[in-house]
Amino acid sequence: MAAVRQYAVLDTPPESTFDHITSLAAELFGTPVALISIVAEDRVWFKSRHGMPMAQTSRDAGLCASAILQKRAWLLSDASSDPRALAHPLVTGDFGLRFYLGVPLTTADGCSLGTLCVMDHKPRSITKRQIASLNSLAAIVMDQLELRNAGRQAAMALAEAAAAKDKALRLTTLMANEIDHRVMNSLQLVSGLLSMQSRTPSDDDVPTQLKQAAGRVSAIARVHQHIYLSEGIEHADVAQYLQRVCDDLSIMLQATNRGSIEVSGAEVKLPTARIVAIGLIINELVTNATKYGAGKVAVRFADTATGYTLSVSDEGDGPPPDEILKPARGFGMKVITSLVSQLRGDLSVGRKDDGTGTQVTIAFPREIALPHMP
Repeated sequence: MAAVRQYAVLDTPPESTFDHITSLAAELFGTPVALISIVAEDRVWFKSRHGMPMAQTSRDAGLCASAILQKRAWLLSDASSDPRALAHPLVTGDFGLRFYLGVPLTTADGCSLGTLCVMDHKPRSITKRQIASLNSLAAIVMDQLELRNAGRQAAMALAEAAAAKDKALRLTTLMANEIDHRVMNSLQLVSGLLSMQSRTPSDDDVPTQLKQAAGRVSAIARVHQHIYLSEGIEHADVAQYLQRVCDDLSIMLQATNRGSIEVSGAEVKLPTARIVAIGLIINELVTNATKYGAGKVAVRFADTATGYTLSVSDEGDGPPPDEILKPARGFGMKVITSLVSQLRGDLSVGRKDDGTGTQVTIAFPREIALPHMP
C-alpha cells in the first residue's frame, strides 16, 4: 500500500500508452478483456481497461488481489473447475469468467502494485511463450510507471528547490534591508557622537580630540562586526555577543593578563537595535575600568524579575562613586548616559558587594522602542 501511494497512479486519467498495451495483450491472447489493475486497500482500480465496462471493483470481487500475492504468473485455465475460483463472484456471476492470466506489476524493491491480466468467458490453454510475452508487456508497464514516478519526484524536487530559492531570495532581501537600516543607524550614531563631542568643552588639542572621535567610531564598527557574526538577523544572543566584544577589547586594550575581562550572562536574545547600545556601553565601561581600575574586570548580564541588568566592575580603588557620575568626568560618561537613556534604563555606580572596586550597573526594562541616538 505504501508503494501504491508512492507511485500516485490511483485515479489518474487514462493514458494512451497503457491503453495500447492492454489492446496489444488482448490481441496477442485473443481475449475480449485485458486490464492494467492497481490494487488499493479496499478496491481494484483499472488504470487501463480493454473490453471491461467497469472502472473498478471491490477487492473481494477481483482476481487481481489474489494474483499480486504470487511471484509469477497466476493462471486459471478453466475457472469453473479450479478450486481456487469456484466460489468467486466473477466466475459464479453474470460475467461468467472462465479464463484468467495475470502477472504482477512489481517494483524494483519487490512490491506488487497490481497486475497486467487477460480474461475470457471460455476456458483456454496457453503456452510458456505466451506467458513470457505477457511478462514482457508487464515490464513495459512498470517502465512507464517508473518513468512517471521519477518525473514526478524530479518535479517535486524542482518545486522544493524553487521554494528554497524563493526563501533564500526573501532572506537576502531582508538581510539587505536590515544592513541598509543598520548602516543608516550607524551613520546617525557616528554623527551624534561627533556632534556631542564638538559641544563638549575640552582642553585637549585637536589631534587628541580627533583620535578620541576615531576611537569611538572604531568602537561602533566593532560592535556591528560582532552583530554580523550572530546567527540571526534581527536578534542576537546577549551572552555570546558580550563575550566576543570583550575578547576583542582584551586584545585591543592589551590587558596585562589575557582573559582579565571575565564575562557571564543569561542566555537572552535581544533586538539588534538594543544590542548596539549595550555593546557601546560595554566598550566605554570596560575601556575605563581597564584604564583607571585594577585587577580583573567583570562584565555581567542578568535577567531579573523586573527586566535586565548590565554591570561592569573592577578590583581597584578608583574614584568615589559620586565623582564618577559628575558630568565633568568627561565625554565618555556623557556617551554612556545618552546610551542608557536610549535603553530607558537607570545608571548607578557603587562598590561591589565585598566593598571593593568600582561597579557600574545599568537596569533597563525588557520591552522598549529604541529611538535614534540624538
